[in-house]
Order: sequence, then C-alpha cells, then structure tokens
Amino acid sequence: MTEQSYTPPVGGNASTVVNALIDNIDQVIRGKRNEIRLALCCLLTEGHLLLDDVPGTGKTSLAKAIANSIAGGWKRVQFTPDLLPTDITGVMVYDQRSGQFNFREGPVFTNVLIGDEINRGSPKTQSALLEVMEEQRVTSDGTSRPVPRPFFVIATQNPRDFQGTFPLPDVQLDRFAMRLSLGYADPDTEVSILERFTRIQRDNELEPVTDTIELDKVINEIDEIHVARSIHDYVVRIAGATRSHPDLRLGVSTRGTLTLMRVSRAYAATDDRDFVTPDDIKLLVAPVFGHRVALTAEAELRGLSVETVMADITDSVPVPRSGD
Repeated sequence: MTEQSYTPPVGGNASTVVNALIDNIDQVIRGKRNEIRLALCCLLTEGHLLLDDVPGTGKTSLAKAIANSIAGGWKRVQFTPDLLPTDITGVMVYDQRSGQFNFREGPVFTNVLIGDEINRGSPKTQSALLEVMEEQRVTSDGTSRPVPRPFFVIATQNPRDFQGTFPLPDVQLDRFAMRLSLGYADPDTEVSILERFTRIQRDNELEPVTDTIELDKVINEIDEIHVARSIHDYVVRIAGATRSHPDLRLGVSTRGTLTLMRVSRAYAATDDRDFVTPDDIKLLVAPVFGHRVALTAEAELRGLSVETVMADITDSVPVPRSGD
C-alpha cells in the first residue's frame, strides 16, 4: 500500500494519538473500544497482536482498520497450506541482464503486516516470521536486512478445532505480545451495524490519523512511564505462580514479563498517566500471559480453561499496597 497524507491529531502524546485512532477505527469496528485500545497498546510496544476468534467477528476488519489509520506502509498475506516461507520474507531472483542474483523483498518489508488466518499456513511457513517478529530483520542468503520501523504484525486465526488449521507452536505464540478475542457484538450494536451497512460503506477505507514518525515518537515516550519496584515484584510473582502451578505444563517466560511491563506502560500512557498501577497489571495479565501458558493433560480432561487458571492465579497473588 502507498503512504497517505493525513492531518496529525492536536497534541501528539500517547493519549491523544490513541483516542484519535480509537475514534477512527470505531467507525468500522463498533462497540469494541476497549479491545481496540488494547490492540493499540500492543502497537505502541512494537509488539505483535494475535486475534483469535470464530469467523465473522471482525478480526480482519480490525487489522485493516488499524493499518489504514496509520499513514505508513501495510501489506496483507492470506495464509494457506501451500504458502512458502519465501512468499513472506522474499527471495533471491536471477537478473539475466546483470548476471547477478538480487533480493526481491517479500510483504514482510512494511510497517504493518496483516497475516490472515495464520494457522492455515504450514508450520514451516509460520516459522518464517520468527526472526522478524523478534529482531525486526530478515536473514536471506547470509545477509541480514532490517524491516521498516515501527514494525507490527497483526495475525488472525480461527480456533484450533476448525478444520484445515495447524496450531501455532508455543515458541511462535510467545512472539505475540497479546492475544485478543473480539467476541460477538451485543444486540444493540449489531442492530446498528445492520442499519448502517451499505456496499459503499463496506468498500470505503479509513483515512489515516497518524503516521510512522509520530508513532515512533510516542513509542519512545512509553519508556519514560514510571514503574515502581513493587509493581515489578508483583509481575514476577504472578509469572512465578504460573511456572509452579500444578495445572500448567508451561509457565510464562521472561519475555512474557518484559512484554507485560511494556504493555502496562503503554496502557498507562493512553490513560494520560505517567505511572503504572496494580490495576493495570491485573487488567493486562489475561491478554498478555494467557497464550503463553499451557494446561496439563489432566487439567484439560477436568474441563479447566486457561482463563480460569489465570484468574485464580491473579486473585491468589497479593496486590502491592500504595507506597510499597
């Protein structure tokens, strides 16, 4: 996609930019302002977002709305079983005129990459994103090539029990900062969607409200948000509880704790605060930690869910008091 011009929001701090983005995206994704805000917090950490839900709930529409709201480059890849890794990262092509091999960039060389139905791609193709999601670069033919910054992957997937899917491995899931589900719209919102729907509205694309330069500035400001030592300790204690819980075979890694801290800073910034609170952590534990843990076989047989176990862990870990 080509870059578009835009009128920047007044102020340009994280709260102003995110509110402008939410208002813009809300024109397409109705009644999901909280989910949109969480998705944008993921963007502001240069993390990556996994949208996991049943078909038809707006996963791809949200991904496209976020991409269209930023005056930068974005590309979309439809994952299928026959998609090859080089279809994503790029390939060396022989130039007959020069007699040399030249690298032809794949769609990953962009600011926002939409991976639609990522779990329909083969495990080999899924693994093509591992390096670039972690290091923002692609290595091909012995040469490492950086992708544009900021770089953000928004992947959608259908539930793993749907036919024709390849479940993402744990190492791939750990690359995503958050996993979100939009869920079905409430009745009033769905009626409003039906009343407003027209073919013209469906085909219109959103106008951008920010650009990559402004986003990069806001991203840098996120690191200035204060986090008390007691909050760091609180995060580590929650993560430690996942590693020793009898119903979990896989606990949260250090990458997970680092991600939670980055996302909590972004969440505080979007609330126009310069500090993180325990309530921020409690709110973000599920979307940031939920896909990083895995139930034991016995827990699955007992009908437990990751959400239930994570809620029990969060409730069992004492919340730091003010002034700790």
